[in-house]
Amino acid sequence: MKTLNQTEPVPFTRIYALGASRGNTTVTNDDIAGPINSSDEWIRQRTGIVTRKRAGAEQSLMDMALQASNEAIAKSGIAPAQIDAVILATITFPYSTPSGASLLAELVGAHGAAAYDISAACAGYCYGIAQADALVRSGAAKYVLVVGGEKLSDFIDPTDRSISFLLGDGAGAAVVGPSDHPGISKSVWGSDGANWDKVGMTGSLIDFRDGKAAWPTLVQEGQSVFRWAVWEMAKVAKQALAEAGLEAADLSALVTHQANIRIIDEFAKQLELPEHVVVARDIVDTGNTSAASIPLAMHRLLAEGQVKSGGYALEIGFGAGLAFAAQVVELP
Repeated sequence: MKTLNQTEPVPFTRIYALGASRGNTTVTNDDIAGPINSSDEWIRQRTGIVTRKRAGAEQSLMDMALQASNEAIAKSGIAPAQIDAVILATITFPYSTPSGASLLAELVGAHGAAAYDISAACAGYCYGIAQADALVRSGAAKYVLVVGGEKLSDFIDPTDRSISFLLGDGAGAAVVGPSDHPGISKSVWGSDGANWDKVGMTGSLIDFRDGKAAWPTLVQEGQSVFRWAVWEMAKVAKQALAEAGLEAADLSALVTHQANIRIIDEFAKQLELPEHVVVARDIVDTGNTSAASIPLAMHRLLAEGQVKSGGYALEIGFGAGLAFAAQVVELP
């Protein structure tokens, strides 16, 4: 009897490079305050957001995903044809099928690569890194392109005071591949389906088709989500650090999902971060871009020289689902 061939696992992985693309329009608080009977001051105090980046009608989710991917691939030194898998984390690709990832794979030149979308909302990018790490270490793929991308402005209600005023558009990309040392720690991930309805849509597409609901837009129970994020996700962040065998003082950066500046600051406080640990606050002028927010924020820290390649960053995504994922990565 013949023996089956199997893939050869590799011990370690790392992120080779990042790419970023933001919406091409800057939207101020004054631009959106009227329909929610609010003000620039109220939005700044409540969220930390001064402006957010949104895509115009001529800029699609795929445009941003492609721009971010091309940058990441070019910086990685990997030819597009060497990419074995493309993972797109998004909740805003406008087609239920086929996947956005399969189109993106073709556009970047990764012809024939395995490709699929992830629907884990604001945790989607960290889910993608967890999967890419597993695919490479198992030998199922050598190089994986992970993209978190959203055009959330297609699914907002300008009169909604729960979440719409937070949201921006963008895409961030990472190339993951084998490494001679550990560059991605064990991921801590999960979900809380008992609170499935705390962040979601105002209705289903079926209800919209049947005239039972308006065009579905994003909505959340803000206070419930805030408490969950502050108390439960801080525990997950600490667990991810422990799984990596690190302490807060070993980090160069904390890169959380850019949900709200008060949540980000509370994370830093509960983790008792030393002063040398840079806390990503891309939300201030990009807004909350869901699955795109972590790679965008990390890309910015590197581009602005706030952190150096080779340091460790704790990244944690959390949101609708209620899904969450965290890991420590070596900065590319």
